[in-house]
Amino acid sequence: MSSFLEDGLQASKAGQGKSPIDPTRRGFLRTGLMGGALLTGGSMMASLSGCSKPPETASGLQLLRADDRLFFEALYPVVMGASLSTEPGQRAQQLSQAITSLDQYLSRIAPVMQGQLMQLLDLVHTPITRGPVTGVWNNWSSASAEQVSGYLLRWKNSSVQVFRMGYGLLMQLMVMSWYLVPDTWQAVGYPGPPHQSQLLTPPNNF
Repeated sequence: MSSFLEDGLQASKAGQGKSPIDPTRRGFLRTGLMGGALLTGGSMMASLSGCSKPPETASGLQLLRADDRLFFEALYPVVMGASLSTEPGQRAQQLSQAITSLDQYLSRIAPVMQGQLMQLLDLVHTPITRGPVTGVWNNWSSASAEQVSGYLLRWKNSSVQVFRMGYGLLMQLMVMSWYLVPDTWQAVGYPGPPHQSQLLTPPNNF
């Protein structure tokens, strides 16, 4: 199990029963003036450089954009490690299902939290900010596993609070969405939801 997956599982257990993006705790909003300015500045640079595409979502998704999909397609293999199938067809299906699951969850959270997450994603997408804040200067679609791993460790161990919080949030969201994919249940020994015949009481159809 990769250390990133362990971090995500620990964050999920610590936040059990709470949303990874908890509007009551307003995690991102507590990042302080420096973090808020950093996120806002990243979005402004994205707008000024013409690279921000807030209204455009990726095909088949409700919230995440094409660049967001490429970002998570680069991260999932590094975070999930051996949990991801080595068979190319099944691997591609697992990645697609995990990103769809993540998108469905994010599309239901509060708009203010969606905005905060989009600002964070702008920061890692926009060419003028991507290199300085992630250490990855090329596009995410061509980033190597070593580059992605280096970026995650950079944020995990950063002295800047917003980066550490961003790392924790990304790991928690990715792990949560990963284990909502039925193809991953066998690997962790989860048999899936109980069949109706296994229920102690029959369904009332209400």
